[in-house]
Amino acid sequence: MLILVPKITNRLHYTFNFVFGTRLGVDFELTTDVALFRDFEGLKMSYGPNPLWDEPFQKSVNLLFEHDIYEQDLKPFDFQDIKAIFPVYSQRSLVPFDVFAASFYLVSRYEEYLPQIRDQYGRFTPESSCLYQMGMLSKPVVDIWIQELAKVLHLEGVVKPKKYVFQPTYDVDAAWAYLHKGFFRTAGAYARDLIDGEWQEIRHRNRVLFKHERDPFDSFDFQFQLQEEYRLKPIYFIHCGDYGLNDKSISIRKDAFRELIKRIGDYADVGIHPSFMSYTSPARLQMEVERLSSVLNREVTKSRQHFLRMTLPRTYQRLIELDIKDDYTMGYASQVGFRAGTANTFHFYDLESDAATSLNVHPFAVMDGTLKDYMNLNISDSYNTISKVIDEVKKVNGTFIYLTHNETLGGEKRWEGWPELYRKIIECAR
Repeated sequence: MLILVPKITNRLHYTFNFVFGTRLGVDFELTTDVALFRDFEGLKMSYGPNPLWDEPFQKSVNLLFEHDIYEQDLKPFDFQDIKAIFPVYSQRSLVPFDVFAASFYLVSRYEEYLPQIRDQYGRFTPESSCLYQMGMLSKPVVDIWIQELAKVLHLEGVVKPKKYVFQPTYDVDAAWAYLHKGFFRTAGAYARDLIDGEWQEIRHRNRVLFKHERDPFDSFDFQFQLQEEYRLKPIYFIHCGDYGLNDKSISIRKDAFRELIKRIGDYADVGIHPSFMSYTSPARLQMEVERLSSVLNREVTKSRQHFLRMTLPRTYQRLIELDIKDDYTMGYASQVGFRAGTANTFHFYDLESDAATSLNVHPFAVMDGTLKDYMNLNISDSYNTISKVIDEVKKVNGTFIYLTHNETLGGEKRWEGWPELYRKIIECAR
């Protein structure tokens, strides 16, 4: 397909590559040459303020021709069964909004560069997002918009359809609840339980430490069993940071933890789970990546932030500096849904430098803690919520990435029944 545009910018090239190249699998070329466009006999369209003559035409707003970052007038409106932004007023336009600018705004996370109130952990909140405010967070609207564009362009015969994929992921914040904590942490835990009168907790800890019971966080055999049974290819994100208020991992110096990491690496891909404290310390982040790499004896190229704590563009810039190729943080802790409006992988676009990068961003839509801790859903309602998300992802041939923890799959205390729920999720997702 040949596409006539007024001028070619980084934003424009990135967006058209995402829409046509990545999502639709259509070869395309951008041109500003009117004569070349007029003589071209294949598929073509124009994008800009006005059509050339009677060719397929999409009216534009200014966003993809700009370089600055400032508050945008989105003007949300109803479009079929969903919402859209950046309306355009032209009977000639393929769709009644600038689908390319709208897609770029969400996928680039433009709104996260603007001033906003952040939560206690410094995170961009879903309530601050335009999708939440439009009631569209539960829909992969960018993918739906692109499907509609393909229809009006009659691309059915040339589109190379993507296939739906289920990608399970595990965050290992702490491999064990009681074991391998070391003398001082264990003694401190006993002292705290004695002061609080937590006698049942003391008995439970004793049974685990004396090997009479399985550690409640040690669900790894169960995970490996599911991987074999359902032929899953999960990704593990392992916390290798030092102990701190919000970092409760086992010391990387513990032989048991190192052996577990190697065992996991034999079964699945492994990425870094940067610690809470590494959020503001590039040196600490680098140290943690090097720790994991030395245990695995291979390069670490995948990452997901602990507490899903990130700020654009700093977090991604630091990952790129450490040769991280794939990040899986793009989602919300407190809400289920599609933070970037898509269920598909995209390259991080650094608005600060106004350029596309090599970092692949893999958005997830559901985390176990979101359902349990933020939304206070029971087992049945959690499954219903997840199954609806899975249906939405399947409709757009996206990738359903589910985030769970080894603690959750231990199935004890507040996570009772969740291992059985996870099996149901797998069966639904597959």
